[in-house]
Amino acid sequence: MEKHEGFMKALKCRECGREYPLAATHVCEFDFGPLEVAYDYDRIKKSLTRAAIEKRPQTMWRYRELLPIAGEPTVGFQVGFTPLVKADRLAKRLGIRELWIKNDTVNYPTLSFKDRVVSVALSRARELGFKVVACASTGNLANSVAANAAAAGLKSFVFIPSDLEQGKVINSLVYGANVIGIKGHYDEVNRLCAEIAGKFGWAFVNVNMRPYYAEGSKSMGFEIVEQLGWRAPQHTVVPMASGSLLTKIHKSYQEFMKLGIIPESRYHVHGAQATGCSPISVAQKAGLDFFKPVKPNTIAKSLAIGTPADGFYALKVMKETGAVAEDVSDDELREGIKLLAEYEGIFAETAGGVTVGVAKKLIASGRIPADDSVVLCITGNGLKTLDAVVGHTGRAREIKPSLREFEALINAEGELSAAI
Repeated sequence: MEKHEGFMKALKCRECGREYPLAATHVCEFDFGPLEVAYDYDRIKKSLTRAAIEKRPQTMWRYRELLPIAGEPTVGFQVGFTPLVKADRLAKRLGIRELWIKNDTVNYPTLSFKDRVVSVALSRARELGFKVVACASTGNLANSVAANAAAAGLKSFVFIPSDLEQGKVINSLVYGANVIGIKGHYDEVNRLCAEIAGKFGWAFVNVNMRPYYAEGSKSMGFEIVEQLGWRAPQHTVVPMASGSLLTKIHKSYQEFMKLGIIPESRYHVHGAQATGCSPISVAQKAGLDFFKPVKPNTIAKSLAIGTPADGFYALKVMKETGAVAEDVSDDELREGIKLLAEYEGIFAETAGGVTVGVAKKLIASGRIPADDSVVLCITGNGLKTLDAVVGHTGRAREIKPSLREFEALINAEGELSAAI
């Protein structure tokens, strides 16, 4: 199977290694293992160098050879290359020598890392001739599919749990997408979408297009390495829903080492979950290489996947890199949101609160040593999950337009007078 499409060679089963054509398919017909894109690294090595990358536009497509499309991208030209922020104030608060925030709260166009995976999936869907795109989503993916499909002139259907945050529902409807709310949790939505994909033959980005879609997450890791001055971070903390992002961050570091773009080094990729939906974290802490499905019960709806598709592989990566998983309660994740906002001026959604909360625990327990350096992957914007922090951020003080009233307020509230 040596027909090349761009720098891709084939789809390959992650279990048995059987190869398949580069079509819209995601499961091995022999052992039902997931399919993954296999690349021609020898060809890639000739064109992808540090110097070549640095001359290209500052988007995720500067790593084009390692992303699974045959031609030039046709969706999401401006996606990626979000800031890597040196978070000195938060580092001091958490008790770590060096802390970086990979800030995908400002990713284009829908303010989450999902714009990376969607721009790849839709570019590939167009190459394969699809006119209708779809997804099962806990929110951010629905927003991204709706927006990017609108920009590309594609028809879209997004399937979401009906109890999703209103911000995320409106952020899909506004683009003219067909939004279908399912009375059930994400795993039930996902099962229905697998049936619809088979019946209607649409490009479901996280079903039949999953091998291409998932590869887009690698761009986050490539950017971290480049923005750190061409080195893999000692520690990376990644939020886990399906577990896919964690595995792809690991793959991005591995590919850059394989290609000689960065030197070989030891690194740890830690996983973060909400306690109310923590099947991967529970398994890792128990020393297991398999997880037990759970019914989600957390305000971190973007991470609420009780049967994570890549859970097994996420556990494997953590074991390989000598990393750990941890989880935090809803109150702890709210505290994580507030810490990131108050110390670094970055407002993250609930998944970001989980990542910060878990990092805090790992640093406090010494599992991330205080003398080390850590990157936190912040994957979505807090404006999408306002419901989660309403009533937990204090309140605005109201006065008449009178200097006397303001002075009375200052004198009455010690905290305010201490600030001036």
